[in-house]
Amino acid sequence: MTHAAPIETRQIETNGIHANVAISGTGPALVLLHGFPHTWRVWSKIIGPLAARYRVIAPDLRGFGATSRAPGGYDAATMAADIAGILDALGESTAAVVGIDAGTPVAALLALRHPGRVRQLVVMEGLLGTLPGAEDFLAGGPPWWFGFHAVQDLAETVLLGHEARYIEWFLSTGTRGRGVPPDIRDAFVDAYTGHEALRCAFSYYRALPTTGHQIARAAATTRLTMPTLAIGAHPVGNALARQLRPLAENLTAHVIPDCGHIITLDRPSQLLELLEPFLAAAPAARGARAGS
Repeated sequence: MTHAAPIETRQIETNGIHANVAISGTGPALVLLHGFPHTWRVWSKIIGPLAARYRVIAPDLRGFGATSRAPGGYDAATMAADIAGILDALGESTAAVVGIDAGTPVAALLALRHPGRVRQLVVMEGLLGTLPGAEDFLAGGPPWWFGFHAVQDLAETVLLGHEARYIEWFLSTGTRGRGVPPDIRDAFVDAYTGHEALRCAFSYYRALPTTGHQIARAAATTRLTMPTLAIGAHPVGNALARQLRPLAENLTAHVIPDCGHIITLDRPSQLLELLEPFLAAAPAARGARAGS
């Protein structure tokens, strides 16, 4: 009988913060970057299968979960530097990098700025700033909460004491009403309860204009040369793949039918059917010299 590799959480100093990082398995490094309103536990249903072949590294992003409530640095470039520092601390010169939702621009900018460190890139259900390709998705404007979260000091004040109801709405909507396991729901609610936890989460949205400029500048001078996989569901669909098409030299794109935004919890089996062969297809060059 095969037993799943244990998951340990470790506090790792990186780029001026202490990152809470879940680590499981052995093999080539595989970094998993969550979104909102998640923590590393958004990957709970797929860490086990992936850890059978890879050293899975799933941090709580800056300000999220059990990672430092930093006063600033919620732009994608700073958060990508956080991830590079985690890899350094763990002795990993290269990794496959997977991002969902808010983790998508962080993963993409890490790949654009440090191409020698990212063997493969997988991005899901997020957008890359204002790069062309998402016009249809954004025709009616961005999702309503982007504006709400962007107003300085508003959302964290209004939502204080009502965090559970708010987070539950995203979890239900993100799984097309199917919901998530109670233990994961409780972990997410706990991670986003309190003024500081909310401030940090919404600081990511307040930094999106800066992130957009960073991505546009990087995309103007750099292409993604590593194998890249874009996975869509509801509601982003193929908008991310359209943004990536001029940028990625080796792009594969899929949309999972009848799947909510939180692909990892809504359709984990279908996600693994795409992810595992993609990751296995490229040589896992551990020990390759880190790029810059």
